Amino acid sequence: MTQHTQVVVVGGGQAGLAAGYHLRRQGLDFIVLDADPAPGGSWQHMWDSLHLFSPAEHSSLPGRLMPAQAGETYPDAGHVVDYLTDYEKRYDLPVQHGTRVDAVRSAGDHLLVEADTGTWRARAVISATDTWSRPFPPATPGRSTFTGRQLHTVNYRSPADFAGQRVLVVGGGNSGAQIAADLALHGRVDVTWATQRPPHFLADDIDGRALFDVATARRRALEAGRSDTGGVASLGDIVAVPPVRTARDAGLLTAKPMFSQLTADGVRWADGSEADVDTVIWCTGFRPALSHLAPLNLRGPRGRIPTDGTQALGEPRLHLLGYGDWTGPASATLIGVGRPARDAARALTALLR
Repeated sequence: MTQHTQVVVVGGGQAGLAAGYHLRRQGLDFIVLDADPAPGGSWQHMWDSLHLFSPAEHSSLPGRLMPAQAGETYPDAGHVVDYLTDYEKRYDLPVQHGTRVDAVRSAGDHLLVEADTGTWRARAVISATDTWSRPFPPATPGRSTFTGRQLHTVNYRSPADFAGQRVLVVGGGNSGAQIAADLALHGRVDVTWATQRPPHFLADDIDGRALFDVATARRRALEAGRSDTGGVASLGDIVAVPPVRTARDAGLLTAKPMFSQLTADGVRWADGSEADVDTVIWCTGFRPALSHLAPLNLRGPRGRIPTDGTQALGEPRLHLLGYGDWTGPASATLIGVGRPARDAARALTALLR
């Protein structure tokens, strides 16, 4: 059975909810289709010790401040899930959970959104599927011959799962630093942290509030035609959240240069030395989850869909939201997604009316 609506939002995490909030304010008819069976987006799949970079009041979606978490300056992932669940209910957003979208196709003056529960015929689509469902393990020599366990950031939960093991954490970003610190501070895990280049920590007093201000300043400079300030990337790669600082200052978070290859039993370093490893955790990033848009044939360099703001250049009825700066400055963050979500809703209102 084919159902009809003006806008289909694909993805019910933070970006999809922000889109729904602004679509509701614009008076458009819409549905949010979300693959997860419960609210909370990717936050419900994070590791146990994860906390936000920012205090609650600086981590809010449009229209409702995130309440503080008792005893925590920086809320944990469970608190974010509770907030998103409440947000969805508070604004009575039409989210259909447990619905996987397989394809979006052009059908004349409409777009067809094919899901495992049926087909929707819409005049526009907002894709807000983020990146969590598409982890990126690099093509590393020896990966197929290594006989130990390999997992990605998405599979990591707690250091208790690795007690007594020799664990190699690969990746010099925030997830690599945080997971390596989590394991090192546990005390019963032998951790080695490997990075492509020396870790670049941000100053200890910089958290998500400062990062958002820096990202905003960069956006304003670019909009005004001034030179690029470099944004957050100019400050460093790793936010020194409390566990990372603790492990670093205790000498437990010292990165080694990247190894040359994995062996059957471990790792071979660039100098030819070898070490046994039980588990490799790849903290090597993600790619945008865009396979449902493949029938539109819009992909450009690096697998991205070229956009003007959030609008796809090759299909003006499609907007992409929450994938990173290429779909709006800081749009992959809770506080940053509100502005591009508002812009997308306004653009669709102008298009549809």
